[in-house]
Amino acid sequence: MPPYDLSERLVIGIASSALFDLTESDAVFREHGEERYRSYQEEHLDDTLEPGVAFPFVRRLLSLNDLAPAPGDPLIEVIVLSRNDPDTGLRVMRSVQAHKLPISRAAFMQGKSPYRFMPVLNMSLFLSANRDDVHAAVDAGLPAGHVLGPLPADAPDDRDLRISFDFDGILADDASEQVYSAAGIEGFRAHELAHADVPHDAGPLRDFLAAVDRIQRREEKRRRADPGYRPRVHVSLVTARDAPAHERAVMSLKRWGLRANDAFFLGGIDKGGIMKVLRPHIFFDDQSSHLASTSRTTPSVHVPFGRLNDERPGPAN
Repeated sequence: MPPYDLSERLVIGIASSALFDLTESDAVFREHGEERYRSYQEEHLDDTLEPGVAFPFVRRLLSLNDLAPAPGDPLIEVIVLSRNDPDTGLRVMRSVQAHKLPISRAAFMQGKSPYRFMPVLNMSLFLSANRDDVHAAVDAGLPAGHVLGPLPADAPDDRDLRISFDFDGILADDASEQVYSAAGIEGFRAHELAHADVPHDAGPLRDFLAAVDRIQRREEKRRRADPGYRPRVHVSLVTARDAPAHERAVMSLKRWGLRANDAFFLGGIDKGGIMKVLRPHIFFDDQSSHLASTSRTTPSVHVPFGRLNDERPGPAN
């Protein structure tokens, strides 16, 4: 039997801390140590963990496998990457089954960060509530994010998936943010206008957006074959850029062969207010100042990429 090929699939890694609410068990570990934590997890083995910040995003993402060309050939794989050992990880996988999530693959590494396995598993994203793991992954050049925000309510019958992205330091690299830091807003605008026809270099999540774009194109194909089909995936760009700097962002997406359904060029307007109306299931940004606002109401992800994140700490967990 040939090996299972991940190369053409959208693969994300999810830490148990991002998928489930581990507040109670983490408190046991911090206050009483590893042995009591192990006993606690064994005692509560059949107590299903409640959804965590990234749960609605993951559930909706996996539901898109109904677009797959054949059973057993999913478009999307979600793999649990956990610091638990196999014994304490049993509760995580039983909770996965109880919530009827089609996740069958996992890596449990006793106390060690699992991000090193992202490249061999073809992952375009790793989400965790462990800030140190995320920073280490990003420092290694890997696309990872620290989940923040409220534990969201999730409507089980709702399969729509709304994903929002900042632009600089997320889809594009942080070169223009460095210009802004050095030359201020007018220097930044002049630089972007002068380079309007020059696409940005890729940021840490461009490949993830490309994988999402492939899913959207499959949805378009389904809609053409079945006019009653309603596309479920919706991508929005929410950036502090404004005119004339917006043009280079739009052109970069076009040159990459990607697109967004909506774009908000806010010019410094608070992103948190936009998120309350837009209601994405997940929002990615590299700036902790933006996330301090959005994470009050919206599942948010800090991607600690670029020089500005080297100069100041990310948001606390």
